Amino acid sequence: MDTALAEQHSALGEEYENQPVPLTARKSLFAVSAVWVGFPMIMTSAVFAGIVVYNLGFVMGMGAIVVGDLILMGYVGTLSYLAGRSGKNFALTAADTFGAKGFRIVSAFLSALVIGWFAFQTGMVGSTLNLSMGWSAPWITLLAGVLFVALTFVGIRAISWIGVVASVLFIPLGVVAVVLAAADHGIGSALSYGGGAGVSAFGFGVAVTMVFACFADSGTMTADFTRWARNGREGALAAFSAFPVAYLIAQLAGALVVALGAAAAPGTAGGDFLHVLVGAGGVLVPLAIVFVFVNLGSVCAHCLYNGAVGFGNITGKTMRQLTIVLGVVGTVAAVAGIWSYFATWLNILGVLVPPIGIVLILDQLVFARRRATAAIAWKPFAAWGIGAGGALLTHFYAPQLSDAVVAMVVGGLAFTALAYLPVRAVQPALVGENA
Repeated sequence: MDTALAEQHSALGEEYENQPVPLTARKSLFAVSAVWVGFPMIMTSAVFAGIVVYNLGFVMGMGAIVVGDLILMGYVGTLSYLAGRSGKNFALTAADTFGAKGFRIVSAFLSALVIGWFAFQTGMVGSTLNLSMGWSAPWITLLAGVLFVALTFVGIRAISWIGVVASVLFIPLGVVAVVLAAADHGIGSALSYGGGAGVSAFGFGVAVTMVFACFADSGTMTADFTRWARNGREGALAAFSAFPVAYLIAQLAGALVVALGAAAAPGTAGGDFLHVLVGAGGVLVPLAIVFVFVNLGSVCAHCLYNGAVGFGNITGKTMRQLTIVLGVVGTVAAVAGIWSYFATWLNILGVLVPPIGIVLILDQLVFARRRATAAIAWKPFAAWGIGAGGALLTHFYAPQLSDAVVAMVVGGLAFTALAYLPVRAVQPALVGENA
C-alpha cells in the first residue's frame, strides 16, 4: 500500500511537505498569483463587507475595509516575501522561530483553525443553496465536501487552476449582480447609504478586525502557497494580487449590494448576492449554482491544503494522506452545522492569530542574528501570549479599537523588548580544567 501511495504521490506531483521547495520546482508569478487570487475573491468576502457597510454606512464602511486590506497587504506580503526567499512552508518557517519542537504547537493551532474554515465554507455551500434553491442542506454539504477533498488531493496545481476559474466567474457575475441591484436608483445612490444597524451597530475598529480576521489564519500560513515563488519579490507580488486586489473586488460587490438595498438579510447575510442572480432567472440560475460550488470550492481547497501541509509536517504523513483524514473530519463538522458559530470563530482569529505573524516577521527580518537555538524558544511564545492578552483586554474594555491591530502592535513591541534581552553564552573552559 505504501508503494501504491508513493507512486500516486509521484504521479500527481511532489508537494515538499518536509523540505524547502527546490529552485528547479518553483513556479511562475502567474501560477503562484493564481493560487492566491482565487482565495479571497469569494462570496464570504462579499458577505462580511456587506455586514460592515450595513453597520457603518457605505463611505465609512469602505474606509474600514480599505484599512483592513492594507494591513493584510503588509502582513501577508512580508510573510510571502520570506517564503519566496526560503522556499519553506509555514511549519518549517515557524520551526526557525519557535524552535524544533515549539513549532508544532503553532502549526497545529493554525492548521486546526483552517480546517474549521474548511468546515464552515463547506457548510455554507449547503446553506446557500438551501436558501436560494430549496435543496437539502445536509446532502448538498456532503456532496460539496467530497468534491472539495478530491480537488485538494490533486495538489497545488489543481488549487491554482480552481483559483483562476473562481476569479473568472466571480467578476462578471458580481458585476451583473451590482447592475441588477442598481436598476431602480442608480449606482450613485450607494454613496448616501448610512447603514441600517442603528444603535446596535459595531464600531470602526471592530470592522477592521473583521476584515483582517477573515484571512488572518491562511494569511499567516501564506508560506504554504508562496514557497513556490521563484524569489521573495515574486512571493510578495503574488500576495499583492490577493490583498488588496482580489479581496477588494469581492468586498466592493458585497458592499454595493447592501448599499443599493438589494441584500436579502444585510445584518446576517451581508452582501450575499446569489439571490439577486437567481431572482433574475434564465441562464443566471445554473450559472449561480456552478458559481457557488466553484467559488467556495476554491477557498475550501486552500484551507484544506493549509491544514494538510501543516499536520503533514507534524506527523510525518503526506499532504494527500492528511487531506483525506482532515477532509472527512471537516465535512462531518460541516454537515453538523459548524457555520452557526462563526462570530465566535472570528473573535478567536482576531485575538490569537495576528501576533504569530508579527513575531515571525520580526524574528526573521530584524532579529535573526539574535536568535538563540532551542527546542522551544520561549521569547516568541511569550510575545505571542502578551499580544493575544493585549487584544483580549481590548476586546472587552476598548471595543472601539481593533483587536487585530492591538494584537500585532503589542505582540511586536513585546518581542522587540524580549529580543534585546542578553543571550546566555556558554563559557569556554580554562586551560587545565575539565570541560
